[in-house]
Amino acid sequence: MKINLKINDSPVSVEAGTTILEAAEQLDIHIPTLCHLKMDCLQIEHRSGSCRVCVVEVKGRPNLAPACSTPVAEGMEVHTNTLRAINARRTILDLLLSDHPKDCLICPKNLNCQLQALAQELGLHHLLYKGEQSTYNKDLSSNAIARDLDKCIMCRRCETACNVIQTVGVLSGVGRGFEAVVAPAGLKPLVETECVFCGQCVQACPVGALSEIDYKYPVWRALNDPTKTVVVQTAPAVRVAIGEEFGLAPGSISTGKMVAALRKLGFDKVFDTDFAADLTIMEETSELIERIKENKNLPILTSCCPGWVKFLEHQFPDLLYMPSTAKSPQQMFGAIAKSYYAEKIGVKPQDIIVVSVMPCLAKKYEASRPEFSHDGVRDVDIVISTRELADMIREAGIQFAELDDQPYDSPLGDSTGAAVIFGATGGVLEAALRTAADWLAKEDLQEIDFKAVRGIKGIKEATVTIAGLELRVAVCSGLGNARKLLEKIRQGKANYQAIEIMACPGGCLNGGGQPYHHGHGKILVKRMEAIYEDDRNQPIRKSHQNPAIQQLYAEYLGEPGSHFAHKLLHTHYFDRSKK
Repeated sequence: MKINLKINDSPVSVEAGTTILEAAEQLDIHIPTLCHLKMDCLQIEHRSGSCRVCVVEVKGRPNLAPACSTPVAEGMEVHTNTLRAINARRTILDLLLSDHPKDCLICPKNLNCQLQALAQELGLHHLLYKGEQSTYNKDLSSNAIARDLDKCIMCRRCETACNVIQTVGVLSGVGRGFEAVVAPAGLKPLVETECVFCGQCVQACPVGALSEIDYKYPVWRALNDPTKTVVVQTAPAVRVAIGEEFGLAPGSISTGKMVAALRKLGFDKVFDTDFAADLTIMEETSELIERIKENKNLPILTSCCPGWVKFLEHQFPDLLYMPSTAKSPQQMFGAIAKSYYAEKIGVKPQDIIVVSVMPCLAKKYEASRPEFSHDGVRDVDIVISTRELADMIREAGIQFAELDDQPYDSPLGDSTGAAVIFGATGGVLEAALRTAADWLAKEDLQEIDFKAVRGIKGIKEATVTIAGLELRVAVCSGLGNARKLLEKIRQGKANYQAIEIMACPGGCLNGGGQPYHHGHGKILVKRMEAIYEDDRNQPIRKSHQNPAIQQLYAEYLGEPGSHFAHKLLHTHYFDRSKK
């Protein structure tokens, strides 16, 4: 049903249920927003109208209406830039700024802050209101997410990300009036909650109330320590996003420039997490085939995503037998770097510093988990986000866009197309299917693109035939979608052999540590397209055909699933539910 209305005297016809803001967008009429967030490609929208920055006048109504949450009506006449509406927006913004810290120059979201951008847009250059400011202790408890409630503006976007999209349920409105903030109940530190550190709240937050814990300076210190060998690994999703930080178009594949920049920063070796992704496929696919043959502990759940793993430990402890015991690629890389590689170069494990560049904030938490440490030596020492690496490149005065492409170092930099697709939802499962198909058929199959598991959709289901065997598989991205699927499994309403789950909607390419997209969902689509383009351009596209992986097993591990491989490359999980 079409609704006809006028906005600023221009007629427009839209579907029933459309908001004034959406109708205005069809006319290219700009209405300022702050609490509103929408990503069509992920079917995500936050339209609480809580900040009131988008207020407009509607003829015949005495009160101003929030455009982001007010549905259109037949014959409605809207004016977006009347003096009354503009003055209301400026007053709202003045009040927000009166209780907001003024440390913009050193704020982690400087130049990425939507409150800052709005003040510029509305021409606010001095404060009308001055008075008491709220003060809270900063929360740095989690090793992953920094929380600064002094900067909370009660837009509640993080609450939507946590409770509606991810269904983790950690954040909610706390307090009333001037004391109101969005935080865990009782203002608990995040480490004492069921937070999974996925970082989607950080992506959603328009200001600096939520950010990653910064580890750039520990990296700088390591790089300047002559007694340490400092190696770096870069995750697959980083290469298709970091270019955005330097003016390159979304979806630019910046692998070679990133490698060159890392060498300029001073890393002794520049390696690729994709090597460990290929290694993960060897172990995980071996486990998948064994479970299928034994018809035991199915479906197997992928275990690459630490946010998803922690969600399972808290919310579905009765299903802890399902996830693959294979460590994530990040942790596998660290284990191999401090054993196999350390022996090759004659360096003690404690004298190798492994730095990870990840799209994910939960990876910071994962590296700190006690089970990924041996004799006081962590598998991975420091984790920085894509954004933090970009900051380091800028600090060093490196002109990223002008760099010539350089290759990764060998052997831990050698990888395949199957590894790079780990960065997109469905990629881990597709990589596993490529190897499983060859192993089950006992030949090098040429049909390797399992397109049924691709795409940005939150839940994908497919039946895949490999070597005459029908496999029922599913792919989930976003923990809210994972909950839906796991509840069906609990109730016996779903039957699969393999499921891939990623905490972040769209997969790692939308990780909490990636360049801020501010709700522009097309950026995520471009990143995904780039990941599959990179895969197509690789000379080898199956993990088990990686010569460096074959050499690793021949020289060191034996075979996939061996006792030694299990000791080095597998892990266990914990029941974290409140009993």
